[in-house]
Amino acid sequence: MLTFEEKLAIIESFPELTRHDVSLGRVNFHFEDSIFDKKIVVYRLHPNGNGFVYAERINDQYETDSKGMVNIRNFSEEELRGIISKSIASLAESEPYRETWINTEGQTLTVVHDFDLWNIYAGQMLDATYATYYAASDYLQQEGFRRLAIQQDEGQ
Repeated sequence: MLTFEEKLAIIESFPELTRHDVSLGRVNFHFEDSIFDKKIVVYRLHPNGNGFVYAERINDQYETDSKGMVNIRNFSEEELRGIISKSIASLAESEPYRETWINTEGQTLTVVHDFDLWNIYAGQMLDATYATYYAASDYLQQEGFRRLAIQQDEGQ
């Protein structure tokens, strides 16, 4: 297991992250250029070596908690660098960004981030537009949809 100091050195090697000291000696690291409301990549890194990395938007087999976080207590250097890189990439601008959402009846809607807006499409038809991802995802959840997939758009 990496020590707190080793984890801190690895995390601080990512220039795109900003350190924020919090209570009890814990440290958060933010990705200020996130296209989402979510900016915290490393959450509550504790002097005992425990901590979390945001992984909800990563298409890997990470087991996340209800906040989309993965416990990194027993991560190796390679694992820690990998998950942080993927977390940052999942929050970074990538035009256009697309997600597919599905309801219990099998109906799908697509969320597309384009020109600083979050558009929801039913097929080719524009269903709604929101200023933030949070507002778009909140609407979809209230309508009984859940996120199915994230994909990079290639040319559309």
